[in-house]
Amino acid sequence: MRVAVLVSGGGSNLEAILQAKEAGELPGIDVVLVISSRLDAFALQRAERHQVPTAVIERRAYESEETYQKALLDALMQAHVDIVCLAGYLRKLGPDVIAKYRGRILNIHPALLPKFGGPGMYGQHVHTAVLAAGEKESGCSVHVVDEEFDHGPILAQRRVPVRPGDTPETLAERVLVEEHKLYPKTLREFCEKL
Repeated sequence: MRVAVLVSGGGSNLEAILQAKEAGELPGIDVVLVISSRLDAFALQRAERHQVPTAVIERRAYESEETYQKALLDALMQAHVDIVCLAGYLRKLGPDVIAKYRGRILNIHPALLPKFGGPGMYGQHVHTAVLAAGEKESGCSVHVVDEEFDHGPILAQRRVPVRPGDTPETLAERVLVEEHKLYPKTLREFCEKL
């Protein structure tokens, strides 16, 4: 299975996938391309350290959302990608990308979906909302991507207790530990079923 990982920031989940691959935990799975929506994403340096080809496809470089999405789809197809993994990718995929890879796009989200998902619910915004709601637990979810933010079928989740005195930062740290375990494991199980 040829996997592309789409990123916008630090890329710690990308790192978790690449380390799992190097540890022999993802047999038959190769990360063949990392695409960033931002030139300054640290994830690009992680990919280069692991000798994975990278591409930067920034929205501002294209005259319209359609031409941007076409460039993204072209890059995926040129790399003969089978599976797309979103790992902190902060742009919505267009209908053509979703149609081409329907049922083969995964995303990791730092909450127990369907709670705390949707537009604007990413990164610290999620953890702030979880704490503001007085939740007793949070966690992370891996789901199949469809046309709506954080909406498709949930494949796996891990739970993390919310502790007294938690801040968005302390909760994020504990959730991230679980994300790094869950994403590679779920990717492997997903590919085994294809």
